[in-house]
Amino acid sequence: MKRLRYGIGLALAAALAASVPAGDLAAEPSPRVDPDTGLASWTLRSGAISSELIQRLPDQTRAFFQGRGFPADSADRFARACVFQAIVWNVARGGQGPAVAIDLRRWRIEAGQGAAPLPVESVWQPIWESAGLSQAARIAFRWSLFPTEQTFMPGDHGWGMIPFGPAPDARFDLSVVWSEDGAERSARLPAIHCTPDRSIHPRETTP
Repeated sequence: MKRLRYGIGLALAAALAASVPAGDLAAEPSPRVDPDTGLASWTLRSGAISSELIQRLPDQTRAFFQGRGFPADSADRFARACVFQAIVWNVARGGQGPAVAIDLRRWRIEAGQGAAPLPVESVWQPIWESAGLSQAARIAFRWSLFPTEQTFMPGDHGWGMIPFGPAPDARFDLSVVWSEDGAERSARLPAIHCTPDRSIHPRETTP
């Protein structure tokens, strides 16, 4: 199933589509850093999956959700939960190849205190309801996040935010699990860095 996300823009999605090759590749050994923003991204390419995790500054995420009806304290709580922008592709070409299925509930982070699950959408929604957030704000939150479960057919792609949980400036290893036509696969991305809680120029506060 293809579920489009509009947080990064269709032009960027098209550029990524042109740049992703098919075939078995591997995780990049070190992150790439955007020279304009200083934000880093981690890429995994293996089998039929290509995924990229891009840092988001807490200020960037605060501004995004305050603009969608979140009170400042709720926007701050989520922004400080190590939020990344995720982009995932099934790189199989021409309608041939396996279906790629992802369930974020099976991913684990390791930040020095044992393996821990991700705080997925179902963790946050009761918090927002208890805080009195409007239904419109909670729906906007749901559609801003990368879906907890999603299946990508050959050529499909999607994107959205993923909160990993650690505090700003923390580091963690990430265990990624997915399946290709039901066959489980996994990979490990080491030393992922949560963005420090620093101020940014207004031109960087795009969703």
